[in-house]
Amino acid sequence: MKKVIIIGNGPAGSSAALYAVRAGIDTLVIGNNLGSLAKADKIENYYGFETPVSGKDLVEKGLVQVKRLGAKILNEQVVGIHFDDTFLVRTDKGDHTADAVIIATGSSRNAPPIKGLKELEGQGVSYCAICDAFFYRGKDVAVLGNGEYALNEVKELLPIVGTITVLTNGEEPVVEFPSEVTVNKKAIKGLDAAAANLLSRGRGPLEAVVFEDESRLEITGLFIAYGSAGSTALARKIGAFTDGNKIVVDANMATNVPGLFAAGDCVGGLLQISKAVSDGAIAGTSVAKYLREK
Repeated sequence: MKKVIIIGNGPAGSSAALYAVRAGIDTLVIGNNLGSLAKADKIENYYGFETPVSGKDLVEKGLVQVKRLGAKILNEQVVGIHFDDTFLVRTDKGDHTADAVIIATGSSRNAPPIKGLKELEGQGVSYCAICDAFFYRGKDVAVLGNGEYALNEVKELLPIVGTITVLTNGEEPVVEFPSEVTVNKKAIKGLDAAAANLLSRGRGPLEAVVFEDESRLEITGLFIAYGSAGSTALARKIGAFTDGNKIVVDANMATNVPGLFAAGDCVGGLLQISKAVSDGAIAGTSVAKYLREK
């Protein structure tokens, strides 16, 4: 039986799972907690509820429905996606393989407000170790993050780059990093480019990280792995097109990567539950059609 992995357990992910599992596809939903919707106290603008419903109740009811129909649900944190004949989804607890993947993790909000970060994207700032490590072979780089996602990026970089410094930006590490990695817990003030006048024009390349105490770390590359892996970061890892913090999809919710689909807030548009459910339905049916044809 063909298998799909759906990353995200909110309305878009659950809706996609409903259509995939009813089409006879082996369906696995992976989500880390109940997402940002679980913080919504009262939802009054979603069809079918006589009285307001909390986001937590809505998400949980969706997952109960998905599970009842036969989908499997895992509470794990996804840290990366790889592709080699089949998709491999890596989490903080293990690896899972599938014939297709749907990303439904909501919109990305995992880039911290650090001066110079946006301006130096592509000029030393990267969001994908597996994509860009080759360009920094033998060089000194840093990884921004303090958890499982950062650890995964460190492991991707270790065999290729020179030295690695993990920057936690004032936070305590929540995982143990390899002994050959330096952990710097200082708060970050901003990034410095090769020439000060170039930074203001959005050029580079990156030269150093400047900390709040005015000390500097000279590096050529900074890999962002802040919090958990956002939707666009996951998509970029296997070459999917993105536009800002959105994953680019067609009318069938398909990306440019065969077998990779996306749905919900991560593809942009109206950031509402009703739209996320619609996206999920389209993605679920599109996956079923793709796998049958494959």
